[in-house]
Amino acid sequence: MGLDEFDRTWLLRAAALAGRGWGRVHQPRNRDDSPNPLVGCVLTRNGKVVGEGWHQDYGGPHAEVNAIRAAGEAARGATAFVSLEPCSHHGKTPPCTEALVEAGVVRVVFGAADPGVETGGGGDLLMHAGIEVLGPASDVQMFHDVDPAFFHTARHQKPYVALKLAVSLDGRIAARVGERTTLTGDEANREVHRLRRGFDSVMVGGETARIDDPVLTVRHGPPPQTPPTRIVVDPRGILAPEAALLRGVSEAPVLIFATEAADAERLSMLRDAGASVEIVEHVEGGANLKEMLDRCWNLGIRSVLCEGGAKLATALTHEGLARRLYLFKAPMTFGSEGVAAFPGGESNAESFGWVRAGEPHPFGPDVLLTYDREI
Repeated sequence: MGLDEFDRTWLLRAAALAGRGWGRVHQPRNRDDSPNPLVGCVLTRNGKVVGEGWHQDYGGPHAEVNAIRAAGEAARGATAFVSLEPCSHHGKTPPCTEALVEAGVVRVVFGAADPGVETGGGGDLLMHAGIEVLGPASDVQMFHDVDPAFFHTARHQKPYVALKLAVSLDGRIAARVGERTTLTGDEANREVHRLRRGFDSVMVGGETARIDDPVLTVRHGPPPQTPPTRIVVDPRGILAPEAALLRGVSEAPVLIFATEAADAERLSMLRDAGASVEIVEHVEGGANLKEMLDRCWNLGIRSVLCEGGAKLATALTHEGLARRLYLFKAPMTFGSEGVAAFPGGESNAESFGWVRAGEPHPFGPDVLLTYDREI
């Protein structure tokens, strides 16, 4: 559906508002519950905004309801611009379609259709109630990108996987093999914590966990609705029981994926330290990643942010399991001794099928490049 300039302006505003719910609206760790999407809504009347809202917290009022409350009586006769088709079912809150009808809204424009079996179809219900409805937009991918994990999981019934890598200008993630190297500055690091806040889990490989000894919690910005589960893909169970992850196990769960190649006594020590341990098939190169993600899905984990290392990120890419790449480039070079982020020493993601999405975004001296890959 094509939009005129006025409609498009306010629909894009609704999409921008939706992002304010990042890290606050997605489901807690509950495999039997449905994820909540990021949604924004703008109400206009006579060409002027009378109310705005977004979904602020899991289980709380949806974007349309918050916008209606902000508008008050001015909602009657208004047009609602919503980034996602208004929901049509009774869940933790009543349907947004009912709220729009009761508020006296006369026109609804939405960006993307709701993919849910139970939640979709709100547009048809609104039309039957006598409201003019336009949607979805012809450039619907723009509105899918507001919350790509929501649309991916609805379509594929498997976790949405994104990769985060920090690299030098010559495509290296560390100065030398086995050496922890800090590449990005404070502003980029704060953006990484913001990204973590919107994922169900943060994942690293066993070698990265051993060398970097990361904490992988969200320590900057507003707290997430539910702290992300910290996942270590550790085929041989090399993570030390005294690792920083496990010293802070009360802050957020730690989930270790090992294989039958791991020593049983060592896995028992990790369990005693507070980690949950899942055993998956051992394949050439390490753990069976497809089985691992299936297990994540069954445990209620719907999205995964993988923060390295290069071996794990490369495997997820080659096996077609990752959808997005957040690539932070730092203004430094390491030369041939550095550890390549991509196989064969290539310095760019495009060589491995990633396609640039959006414009570069500076964070202090560093630059974030975002890539997508159709799976």
